[in-house]
Amino acid sequence: MTRLLLRAVVFLGSAALGLLAAALLVDGVRVTASGFVVTVVVFAVAQSLLAPLAVRATTRYAPALLGGVGVLSTFVALLLARLLTSGLRISGVAAWVLATLVVWVVTALATIVLPLVLRREDRPADGPPAAAGRRRGGRA
Repeated sequence: MTRLLLRAVVFLGSAALGLLAAALLVDGVRVTASGFVVTVVVFAVAQSLLAPLAVRATTRYAPALLGGVGVLSTFVALLLARLLTSGLRISGVAAWVLATLVVWVVTALATIVLPLVLRREDRPADGPPAAAGRRRGGRA
């Protein structure tokens, strides 16, 4: 699997898991089945564009806030997904705060775990990864 495809699968998968977790765990968050895919794509694209911009701006103008960039970009991505799609509904201030935190935590964990799971699936079931027996210099 190419690196770009793996990154796209991880990003979309983590967004899907985060939105589903928020819908299951937070009262006031609803994700419709009919709009789920579009909502995930909008959220993932928004998050992928916002996070680097927020990091750059925070590093330059307010380095003390760098730790909150992920939470802020998650909130803005949720807001955009809510405004641009019909698949996500969040009602109430508490639901917005909790949904932002749940999605942020779940997507962060998923971006760590999903690559490990996907790489494990690339290996043959009865043996080590293909490159395990090779040494530097091309000798086996």
